[in-house]
Amino acid sequence: MSYAIRENAGQGKGRSAVSTKTAPVQPASNGAAAHPDVPELQAADQSPERGDAKPMRADARRNRDAILTAATDIFSEHGANAPLEDVARQAGVGIGTLYRHFPTREDLVFAVYKREVDRLCSAVPELLAEHDAATATREWMIRFVDYAATKRGLVSLLRSMMGADKNLLAEAKGNLHDAAGELLTAAAAAGVIRADADPDDLTRALGGICMTGEGPDWKDKAVRLVDLVYDGLRFGAPNS
Repeated sequence: MSYAIRENAGQGKGRSAVSTKTAPVQPASNGAAAHPDVPELQAADQSPERGDAKPMRADARRNRDAILTAATDIFSEHGANAPLEDVARQAGVGIGTLYRHFPTREDLVFAVYKREVDRLCSAVPELLAEHDAATATREWMIRFVDYAATKRGLVSLLRSMMGADKNLLAEAKGNLHDAAGELLTAAAAAGVIRADADPDDLTRALGGICMTGEGPDWKDKAVRLVDLVYDGLRFGAPNS
């Protein structure tokens, strides 16, 4: 039996720089390659982000979502270099299933990061529909802390990925900027924050708060600092 093997071609060409060759791989007893990290099994990535992806079966989508949820929890607690076998085990799938959805560790890390950004961005219209603008603003800022908790576990690998491809995270960052801008525009129009609030300033302030704390209680400390930023946004607003 043989599988196609992905190897990094390197030389600064980012995640897409791979070469393909055919080599024999002896399956392990659980259906995965004997050495699942290096090299990795190549398979057609069925992730929704790919424009050429075929529609996923319901069971395949459930598996993918379970892998992403497990990876989010494990990477947040143990970092992006945590064993992928642990991710598969917590997701309730085999390691081969994990690699069919995410052929490389970088693919999985990027998918986790992108999902967290998408959740944070999609929360803006939902919060504005459910709450007044002031409450929606503070709630979104608190959710940013949860997003940052995941990103803290990914940051070392994300940095190395960005070193290979400067544009890798540009879309996600742009979406985050737009979401913050939508929120601040609505809050300023309602008169509950200052009119000169800038989305770049807000995301940088929140990111700085969340990435500098240490210790098991860092999230509690981050929330207190986020509330100080929130109070600063409201200072001098006509309806604050």
